[in-house]
Amino acid sequence: MTTDLRAAVDRVLPGVRRDLEALVRIPSVSADPARADDVRRSAQAVADLARDAGAAESRILSVEGGAPAVVASWPAPEGMPTVLLYAHHDVQPTGDPDAWSSDPFEPTERDGRLYGRGTADDKAGVLAHLAAVRAYEGRPPVGVRLFVEGEEEVGSPTFVPFLESHRDLLAADVIVVADSANWAVGVPALTTSLRGFALVQVEVRTLDHHLHSGMYGGPVPDATTALVRLLATLHDGRGDVAVAGLVAGRASEVDYPEGDFRADAGVLDGVELIGSGSIADRLWTRPALTVIGMDVPSVDGAAGVLQPVARATVSARLAPGQDPDAAVEALTAHLTSHAPFGAHVTVTPATAGPATALDTSGPVYDAARAALREAWGGVAPVEMGVGGSIPFIAEIARLFPGSSVLVTGVEDPDSRAHGADESLHLGEFARVCLAEALLLRHLTSG
Repeated sequence: MTTDLRAAVDRVLPGVRRDLEALVRIPSVSADPARADDVRRSAQAVADLARDAGAAESRILSVEGGAPAVVASWPAPEGMPTVLLYAHHDVQPTGDPDAWSSDPFEPTERDGRLYGRGTADDKAGVLAHLAAVRAYEGRPPVGVRLFVEGEEEVGSPTFVPFLESHRDLLAADVIVVADSANWAVGVPALTTSLRGFALVQVEVRTLDHHLHSGMYGGPVPDATTALVRLLATLHDGRGDVAVAGLVAGRASEVDYPEGDFRADAGVLDGVELIGSGSIADRLWTRPALTVIGMDVPSVDGAAGVLQPVARATVSARLAPGQDPDAAVEALTAHLTSHAPFGAHVTVTPATAGPATALDTSGPVYDAARAALREAWGGVAPVEMGVGGSIPFIAEIARLFPGSSVLVTGVEDPDSRAHGADESLHLGEFARVCLAEALLLRHLTSG
């Protein structure tokens, strides 16, 4: 049975790749208001692809203030379950174009990988869903509902209102979220937990105006130095998070050798890893704090003055079990109570979302494990946590409590999602497409 489905997937893959490349060429950067037309164009392209793949219905929908999402459906044969396939068609900004080896919106193959913004995160997820349907010539053995949103990369701000408004269109027995990663090239994975997140902006003020750094430097604290000293209090001497009130847990007994992790992350020789505990603990079930942006004078054009104000954005990744509002309160309390030199510190919460821990027992997960094992030639999937965040998964579980949620993906440790030279391993992509087609078949016997 696997052989015929493998042949069907192989047959559709060339067209799937062409459509993926066409979709990548649309710069659907949801964070950039100037790209709003491109986001709409990307949604239209996905809706057209779903219609061409035999969808009985393919619509572009949104709620007030939201980006366009695509909802398409293939009705279930009599007595068969319905599967909701989720992905997103919006992408991250590209950052410095000079950091890319090729045009980020012109997909380019090098050494078996397809480079370009969105090749992995998450336009390949969209095409993996469509590949599975195409393998069945538009008549999948179970009901399929495709949901491709357009604002995931800005935190899915209207996700809950969208689900509540279109609950009947999205209800399903099984929900497959294709926005995660595999363990390694050649080793599949099921994501079983994801950290939550919170963002806060911190402002430090020490003066009411700029001062000459020679005439006043010494006794007068500048805001930039005060901000740096404040941010340094977020970690202790080992690099563990030093903010009271943040939850930490233990990961599963997955072995992630330090050498493998250093290679996957690209840590430079001689640079020490921070924190304590296993690599899996530090990645999946403990909080992490990162300064992801600062408003301070740039090196180019720096003047000899004391800065009156400096700002930073602090990103917190939160362990499963952590209430995100409580985490924001803890981070705010820490930053305001550790103000150096009596500096005036203001903390403004930006956004937050919950962590997720999934129950992996039952026939749906058994079907998923079997499908992944078959697609990867007998290699059993790793059940792994992910340090990143997809907070809407918790909302899916809340709004559809009777559904089984699977989190899969097309990425591997070299995909560099969100960064320069994002890429998709084409061999792994073919396995992902086969695994999803196999999953649809396996669910008919559940």
